[in-house]
Amino acid sequence: MREECLWLKTSKEEKSTYATLEGKITSDVCVIGGGITGLSTALHLAEGNTSTVVIDSESIPTGGSSANVGYVNAGLWLPPLDIVKLLGDSDGERINNLLGNAPSEVFKLIDRYDIQCDDTRTGSLHMAHSASGMKDLERRCEQFQQRGAPVELLQGQKSTEATGSSHIHGALLDRRAGTINPAAYTRGLARAAESEGAKLYTHTPAIRIDRKGDKWEVETPKGRIHCDRIVLATNAYTEEDWNAVKEHFFPGYYCQVASAPLGEAAKHILPGRQGAWDTRTVLSSVRRDVEGRLMLGTLGRGETKPRAFIRAWANRMQHIYYPELDKMEWEYTWTGRMAFTPDHMLRLFSPAQGILAVAGYNGRGVTTGTVVGKGFAKLIHENSDEGLPLPIRHSRPVSAIRARSFAYENGFTLYHAGQCLRIMT
Repeated sequence: MREECLWLKTSKEEKSTYATLEGKITSDVCVIGGGITGLSTALHLAEGNTSTVVIDSESIPTGGSSANVGYVNAGLWLPPLDIVKLLGDSDGERINNLLGNAPSEVFKLIDRYDIQCDDTRTGSLHMAHSASGMKDLERRCEQFQQRGAPVELLQGQKSTEATGSSHIHGALLDRRAGTINPAAYTRGLARAAESEGAKLYTHTPAIRIDRKGDKWEVETPKGRIHCDRIVLATNAYTEEDWNAVKEHFFPGYYCQVASAPLGEAAKHILPGRQGAWDTRTVLSSVRRDVEGRLMLGTLGRGETKPRAFIRAWANRMQHIYYPELDKMEWEYTWTGRMAFTPDHMLRLFSPAQGILAVAGYNGRGVTTGTVVGKGFAKLIHENSDEGLPLPIRHSRPVSAIRARSFAYENGFTLYHAGQCLRIMT
């Protein structure tokens, strides 16, 4: 089992090479961060004839935009009514509506720019691993159906046929959702943004930003960008001390493993190739890729753990859901970083005049990042934040960031150890 992101190897969108910025340039907008959010912002700005520069400290894609699970999910982790109770009726229903329709925004871009990302549009499956998990799904189903969402609670034979597993209590099918190869989707967004006129630079970190009269200046190791607006789209991969996004989330991690192609044995596993995850306290995800690999994932930092530990966890979860399979040959493992917030809610804010920022997707970056990018462009073009899931507003920095990350990671590790030892199910 080697540590390498499978999505980069299997992407049908070809790898592109972008220049490193050298010298001084001028642009209407500088987007810092070349992931899904940054590229969606640049694409929608360029479609509106706004000159846009994207800079990234690494290549495109890296980070969470290539290492995530590739689920095109509707909504947030929290059920709709919980969101309304947390945010109030106006903001709660606003974010429910915009993110409930977010998968369609992803699929529209895929169609418009012919992005080759092995997308499926057959929904998602939230699997109940226990009786209490089934009660949670019943509650979610009722709330979604009250809002007209095309969801169905599957039980018995329907559940078994949809998931390929008879070892769950049921599953919630959300037909709005789907899956992608996230690295291919991100490469496709970059290709689309460039085709519309955006300029992309890689291996170009922003090391400082300063106000110069009525303009902003973004300094990089070999160049400078003068612009009217800045979009901070660095999210979980924010490193620089000057970047205010760093104060608005605490880092978490998500580890995945992928088997060798299973051939005929794979056909009964998620036959509709939906993205699936379970109701465990520390969730597990299940996918089957286009080449017939079984892909499992869970919260936690895989690269810091022994391969034997990761393999033991993967074998345990495979045995729970698909015990009929032969012993797995796990070929790949990789880990991506996530931006958590204490209330599981994203933050949209303006740290200074002319700067827009976002943090805290809490594991829903594909859809939320796409929608936020489009919303940022609308705000810049029309001075309207109606396209954003929430209004731009002041947010307090997250407290005890290191302690929160430490507690989460250690909790995940203990839980997985319990699963390997069969103390936890």
